[in-house]
Amino acid sequence: MSDIITITNVVKKYGEKTALNGLNLTVREGELFGFLGPNGAGKTTTVRCVTSLTNFQEGTIIVDGHDAVKDQVEAKKVMGLIQQQISLDKDLTIRENMISHAMYHMMNKKDRDAKIKELSDYFDLGEYLDKPVDSLSGGWKKRAAIVCAALHSPKVLFLDEPTSGLDVNARRLLWDIIKLMNQKGTTIFLTTHYIEEAELLCDRVGIIDHGKIIALDTPAALCESVGKYAVEYMVDKNTKYKYFKDQDEAKQFASTLDVSNNVLLRRTNLEDVFVELTGTHVGV
Repeated sequence: MSDIITITNVVKKYGEKTALNGLNLTVREGELFGFLGPNGAGKTTTVRCVTSLTNFQEGTIIVDGHDAVKDQVEAKKVMGLIQQQISLDKDLTIRENMISHAMYHMMNKKDRDAKIKELSDYFDLGEYLDKPVDSLSGGWKKRAAIVCAALHSPKVLFLDEPTSGLDVNARRLLWDIIKLMNQKGTTIFLTTHYIEEAELLCDRVGIIDHGKIIALDTPAALCESVGKYAVEYMVDKNTKYKYFKDQDEAKQFASTLDVSNNVLLRRTNLEDVFVELTGTHVGV
């Protein structure tokens, strides 16, 4: 697969604070890419720089062959964005929001109406189209926001913590929508605080900390880099973790611990990788 996003040596500062510190990252066309990091690590700033919502001081960003600074209009044409906070106009109905978004991208009425019907049917939004935004639940608002962002058929869709604040059922429904869009060829760039979300959905995961990529690979490969097996146990009311490449080694170590330590032997997961690399849990 070719790269659809190339970020090279990007530096972004807010006053004296450096948010992106020489960031280098590539995203492959057609993949579902997950982006993890502690709070303040640079996840949202990266998305804002790539989508031209904020400028940056150094480096280059290329999206589908277009320079995000020098060829900003063309770059924006191939991108869609769902931000953390729903950006739908609350004074409009869902249909009116869709029409407004289509107008931003200069879609003609015939194409616009056909696309609204296609996506509304696809996301089961038909009965909600003429309802005010505030009359919908959080999950339905997210669906509507995704339809708005997808109206102009972007090659890349950025989802910045799209399931934050949703209940379990709404999150799982949104997961299905994300997977279906990706299967239809849309490249997905997903930032999330839900570690299982990235592990379940993503082809590759990048971990950012202090404005730099500190790990990048498939979820399985990242887990193996720490060790396939984890022994989880208690010491003085604190949970400890030790990782092993081999299951027999993990069993041997576990056998040396007292049963009162609440010993658990399990497969390593992406949260283990995140904590080992960043020293903190997701969202902290």
